[in-house]
Amino acid sequence: MIKFLDLHKINLRYKSDFLNAMNQLVDSGIYVLGKEVEKFETEFSNFCGSKYCVGVANGLEALILILEAYKEIGIFKLKDEIIVPANTYIATILSITKAGFTPILVEPDENTFNLDPNNIVKLITNKTKAILAVHLYGQVCDLDSIKIIAQKYNLKIIEDSAQAHGAMHKDLRAGNLGDAAGFSFYPSKNLGALGDGGAITTNDEMLATTLKILRNYGSNQKYHNLFKGNNSRLDEIQASILSIKLKNLDSENIERIKIATFYLNNIRNEYIILPKVFEFGLHVWHLFVVKVSNRKKFQDYLYFNKIETLIHYPIPPHQQVAYQELAFLKLPITEKLHDSVISLPISPVMEMSDVIEVVRVVNDYKG
Repeated sequence: MIKFLDLHKINLRYKSDFLNAMNQLVDSGIYVLGKEVEKFETEFSNFCGSKYCVGVANGLEALILILEAYKEIGIFKLKDEIIVPANTYIATILSITKAGFTPILVEPDENTFNLDPNNIVKLITNKTKAILAVHLYGQVCDLDSIKIIAQKYNLKIIEDSAQAHGAMHKDLRAGNLGDAAGFSFYPSKNLGALGDGGAITTNDEMLATTLKILRNYGSNQKYHNLFKGNNSRLDEIQASILSIKLKNLDSENIERIKIATFYLNNIRNEYIILPKVFEFGLHVWHLFVVKVSNRKKFQDYLYFNKIETLIHYPIPPHQQVAYQELAFLKLPITEKLHDSVISLPISPVMEMSDVIEVVRVVNDYKG
């Protein structure tokens, strides 16, 4: 079986470095908000090109804390509206509602899967305060167009960069394209921890200071609480793991790009619609997602031929039981995508022979 993603193989290469780091950490006696977190925050902000990085517990809380920080600063208020793509993973929507704001779902570009700037303006009201731009599957949104809209209507741009570690728009990386960005380090990400982890990057000093207080119970001095904060701290273990892996993130992304390029150049099947890549950016291919009309038949065919696939994502947020208040929405592009997308195997440790086999099997599919 060709695995969709072999996390064991990806992390096995770092095993000795991980163990050395764990020994040093145990000996240090400091396990929360110590030097490893500070070290990673510095390294990751340098990597993204941002002035500040704040390590947090996971990607969802990264987005929640950004929104809550803007509320504490006085830029947002409860029930304000946040523009967000309708076809994102549900965590993006959860962050908005958990922070007390209203998600305004926008149809995506069905070819790139990303937020379609042409659909934003008609949904802006006097309550709109931000555009939450999701760099879905590893490709940065059309930030040039989104920035024009944001400047015209005085909106913040918040990046959901959970799938875009190292992705670029022209000469800038994800995490340094808007006012703030949330990252996830879930193990399957391009930069994955050995558990949960997240981070926020920004160039706004006041926002960064507020975020550091909010992640630690709303406290900047023990037992003195400025805000009703959270316990959302990146721990020392995961920070040390991420520092080790960050050194190879660019090279691992290059391996993903090689595989994706081979797929794009060699998959030739009238039943398979390949993803579109923007010319202005660097797609880091967290996922290689194609569209097919009869997805179950295609997925069963691949499984029969010993190729593992996944579906990202089978049910759109507005059709989830958790969001019955959004069930009235009619979002045909989003719904079509969620019925037709399927992710092919891709990872930095995938053998070229397996890549070639995937292409052969996909090209032999008869619909």
